[in-house]
Amino acid sequence: MPPPVRRRDRGPRGPPEAPAQILSGRAFLRGKLQPIEVAISEDGWILALGKHLTGAPRHDLGEAVILPAATDLHVHFREPGGPSGLENIATGTVQAALGGVALVGEMPNTQPPVTDVASLEEKAARVRGRAAVDVLLYALPRAAPGLPALAARAGAFKLFLSPTTGVPEPPDGSEVPALLQRLAGLGLPVSVHAEDATHFDSSRPPLDPVGWNAHRPPASEEAAIGRLLPPPVPLRLHVAHVTRPESVTRLRAAGVSFEATPHHLLLNDRSGRDAYTKVNPPLRTEADRQGLWEAFARGEVPVLASDHAPHLPSDKERPFDRAPSGVPGVETMLPLMLARVRASGLSLSTLLEAACDRPARWFGQPHGRIAPGHRAHLLVVDFRQRTTVTAARLHAPCGWTPFEGHEAIFPREVYFRGERVVAGGEFEGETRGEVVRPEFAPGPTDASPG
Repeated sequence: MPPPVRRRDRGPRGPPEAPAQILSGRAFLRGKLQPIEVAISEDGWILALGKHLTGAPRHDLGEAVILPAATDLHVHFREPGGPSGLENIATGTVQAALGGVALVGEMPNTQPPVTDVASLEEKAARVRGRAAVDVLLYALPRAAPGLPALAARAGAFKLFLSPTTGVPEPPDGSEVPALLQRLAGLGLPVSVHAEDATHFDSSRPPLDPVGWNAHRPPASEEAAIGRLLPPPVPLRLHVAHVTRPESVTRLRAAGVSFEATPHHLLLNDRSGRDAYTKVNPPLRTEADRQGLWEAFARGEVPVLASDHAPHLPSDKERPFDRAPSGVPGVETMLPLMLARVRASGLSLSTLLEAACDRPARWFGQPHGRIAPGHRAHLLVVDFRQRTTVTAARLHAPCGWTPFEGHEAIFPREVYFRGERVVAGGEFEGETRGEVVRPEFAPGPTDASPG
């Protein structure tokens, strides 16, 4: 078993470190927006908060709001093995930065999939020197003898309970309890795609998103979650992209972390009639979407994640039953929700907990809060600067978005380790992102709401 990963040691106590810069604006602290100054060290850590800090150049942000950058637990950047011109780690992490995301969890179902140390190291090499933000690499838990070595190098595990890209044969349902028990002893977070394929309806080919919802019905999600509960102790379990309020209630009662995506929160199975809104699990009915949104707005969904999964238009325009599932979303995830805050449909504190604080802690990373001792991954947001989402203004190489016409508020500036990397809607920084692993192990309820 690998040794436990701890919070980064910042060295012995000594004289106070001098700040390299001070950001002056407003921040959401102790439940309200208030004037604040943030002192940032040369190596990109928050040193102090105050009202009249000195000792470094000050960047006055006026009435703009300083927020912690988001963490996105769930992205598919399609490298290696994706179609040429679709997406890669370089383009995907730039989109993340522009959307206010400082850390992404890159999924392992690539071509080839990340199933052993060699494939993990090959993928890590693709990150170094090319990533605009930090990247945590998931691995697929397949061969039992190799799991300890893989756990010593991966950042998390991803378990698929139904077939998907790169995983044509998921573990049999009878194998899941023993696999979860093995993973519980390895210390890494484990995210699960919870659909049970034995509940899929193949009686007729799906011709549109409504048919897709019937083909992969809510019963498949319900059955898959049932196979996961109760999780073995001390497994750090997380259920990806839940779609219905019933799943929220069940997972909260079990004390298990889970996520909802913007597309399941904002779109339903009648939001489009073609494969551009085909996703796994499917978009649900308007009643399910509304119930999920209400649970999210009440603070009952612990994590917001994009499940960014782009495809070329030529692939999405195939006959529906042969078109791939997935939508782009890492650049729009936080801006869409910031607009909901501006419209008073969502509290800022609820959004910051779900998009910034809890996902960073689930990954064992010291950021997601504006507090001394946390990394200075920060955003500057002017809530008066609302815009309409259009594919032409976004940076996804696939060239489309399911959120065309939705209102959004994009960050005015983004700071990554204290360095400004986004200004005026453009990435202007260096590609300093790193491969990261959990630096500390949060307790079993740290990613749960409440």
